[in-house]
Amino acid sequence: MLVAVRYHEIALKGRNRPFFVAQLAKSLRRATSDLGRVHVHSLAGRLTVEAPDEVSWPVLRERVGSVLGVANYSPVESVPPTLDALREAALAAVAGRTFASFRVRARRSFKGFPHTSLEIEQQVGGALKLATGAKVDLDGADLTLRVEVLRDRILLSFDTLPGPGGFAVGSSGRVAVLLSGGIDSPVAAWRLMKRGCTAVFVHFHSFPLLDRTTIDKARALAAVLTRYQFSSRLLLVPFGPVQQAIVAAVPAPLRVVLYRRYMVRIAEALAARHKAKALVTGESLGQVASQTLDNMAVIDEAARGPVLRPLVGMDKDEITKQAEHIGTFAISTLPDQDCCQLFVPRSPATAARLPEVLAAEALLDTPALVAAALAGAELERFRFPGGRPPADGL
Repeated sequence: MLVAVRYHEIALKGRNRPFFVAQLAKSLRRATSDLGRVHVHSLAGRLTVEAPDEVSWPVLRERVGSVLGVANYSPVESVPPTLDALREAALAAVAGRTFASFRVRARRSFKGFPHTSLEIEQQVGGALKLATGAKVDLDGADLTLRVEVLRDRILLSFDTLPGPGGFAVGSSGRVAVLLSGGIDSPVAAWRLMKRGCTAVFVHFHSFPLLDRTTIDKARALAAVLTRYQFSSRLLLVPFGPVQQAIVAAVPAPLRVVLYRRYMVRIAEALAARHKAKALVTGESLGQVASQTLDNMAVIDEAARGPVLRPLVGMDKDEITKQAEHIGTFAISTLPDQDCCQLFVPRSPATAARLPEVLAAEALLDTPALVAAALAGAELERFRFPGGRPPADGL
């Protein structure tokens, strides 16, 4: 089976385009690495994925259709680059199909082909009309035959399916994602993956003060997200001792903001260990008390590098729809005991002021709390489709 894979945004990369195309080809190979001898080739403006005949179309469709960087894709037939061969292949391809109307859409990537796109459409369309009796409908046809003329072959296809778009994972560097058990942070991770980033997941938990349900959810979410980047690291960080220290020394309204500031410090230290260049959170402006603009500014003050918030302007309905689309929603809505539920005050500050936050932190041994959390962090690895992590350690 042969599939043509097309990209859009990558095509705008000019001199850097070969690098981005190579990353997309690498992703396609990794996505299909357990399906036998799959070959990925780069052609003019597209890639092809050639899988063994025993690979079913639903399986190949699911794998190719999930690869970030793919704009759209089609099962195709490759024929010799002549008009006669094209006509014969088109007639054979529609045999057995039932349709009352059709259209032919031709595109010449190779301008040296001796017939224009319009001439190809007329010649092939005329042959199909004569053979089938179906009418030509350029706007609402039951069947569309797409013809792509390349230098050494012509590709025929009927169905064009949408991909996620964006860039292939690995083309934009590495980020550390603060992964909770909720709906938002997995979507934030996916959106940065779609921009070409590889995500390292950092999950804060309060076990044994709370049960292990949030840890189990983090593992399940990491496994789903690994389908998009093929290999992942999950860092499980014990946060209960930090929370206990904050509760013992800090005014109740400031607890949530201090929780977040310490998460940022710890996550940045872990990011540096794993060569991640930025932090990513699932925060959406105004969604909860810690996510006001004032509190975000105070939280960011604890960071040394960039903190990215890809969901900051999205509402809950938009985030939920994307969670459903990427396959994390059902896991995220399972009940759990998230660390942020521990020692939460009735009325958390919504507009914390930096001077009072710094004064509260002065009561704590910040270096010791951060060091203890880092020492207790556990690393787990995930791989899709399966097997050992690759040599680069991811």
